[in-house]
Amino acid sequence: MTTPGVRVRAPGKLNVFFEVGPLKDDGFHDVASAYQAVSLYEDLWAEDADEFTISISGTVDVSTVPADDRNLAVRAARLLAKTIGHTGGVHLDIVKHVPVAGGMGGGSADAAAALVACDALWGSDLSHAELQRLGARLGADVPFALMGGTAIGTGRGDELSPALAKGRFDWVLVTSEAGLSTPEVYGKLDELRENGAIEFARSQVRDVAPGVLHALRAGDPSALAEHVRNDMQAAALAIRPELRDTLELGDRAGALASVVSGSGPTTAFLAGDRESALDLQISLAAAGYHALHVHGPVAGARILHA
Repeated sequence: MTTPGVRVRAPGKLNVFFEVGPLKDDGFHDVASAYQAVSLYEDLWAEDADEFTISISGTVDVSTVPADDRNLAVRAARLLAKTIGHTGGVHLDIVKHVPVAGGMGGGSADAAAALVACDALWGSDLSHAELQRLGARLGADVPFALMGGTAIGTGRGDELSPALAKGRFDWVLVTSEAGLSTPEVYGKLDELRENGAIEFARSQVRDVAPGVLHALRAGDPSALAEHVRNDMQAAALAIRPELRDTLELGDRAGALASVVSGSGPTTAFLAGDRESALDLQISLAAAGYHALHVHGPVAGARILHA
């Protein structure tokens, strides 16, 4: 059984805490991350088609987003079709609002949206756990885009457990027109560690700092600010030194904490409440930055229309 079309919305994410272990023999790193889904979304429409096609637009620059089988959403649709034995195709229409290559998991959100939309479109009715397993085959951030809310990620970041987060956390984001390559930032991090420019916080990475969990459970942004951390930040700043000026401006403008989001170059500023976030947004915009006010946690990929 099929439906004429399905609309799904999936959120971008912030890494409230992100610790990265040493490079392993398999080319990956163990991580310990506290993810929070925030109110900056990707919208995807899926319609039955004979082949797999995609169209992409948005409020962000999408010129570098592949509109073919390299696109993660198309790969997600093809993976689901292969898994359930679906012989047709799908047309995906994506409207992007999450910065491209901005460290907020926009491509992963697209893939999560495609899995949810195609599952509904084709009537496969897979469980959330089954969709999560498929998502993990596509990328470490896809399972969290399906889950949403606040979660702890370990392993490669795709071994997720929900984290209780009380209340609302307000953030201001400063986006950049030019993205950063996640593999390039990881490579720079390994280089900085190898030459002794930065050191490991711990010899083994297994879990997030307990203070992060306590602050999230308490819904206390001031307490969370004491533990906000991103091991990737030093590498992102080494590649884009100008991001340091943005972080320092946010601190001067009243942010409780300032951090590069994921592999960057998006910078995220934690505010004490909604009003403080609006004041911070105005200050950053007045300095010439593209500043957005978002909040979290929000739901993961969900159907808006079917």
